[in-house]
Amino acid sequence: MRTTVDLPDDIYRAVKVLAAERGTTVRELVLEGLEMVRKKAHARAPGPEERRAPEEPVEGLEASDDVIGFP
Repeated sequence: MRTTVDLPDDIYRAVKVLAAERGTTVRELVLEGLEMVRKKAHARAPGPEERRAPEEPVEGLEASDDVIGFP
């Protein structure tokens, strides 16, 4: 897929130099950076043990043994 991204000139020049130093392309550096961001975001996503129902009572509902809570 093609897309267009506007970058400040100084950042583009620095990335172009870095790509040349590494013997790669700006495209590959951008893909590498996006993949790092994606992995970081995925690593921070809350797991099932972190997803909890609010502890405050909900107005109009009463606590009961018949109510099934979140894990």
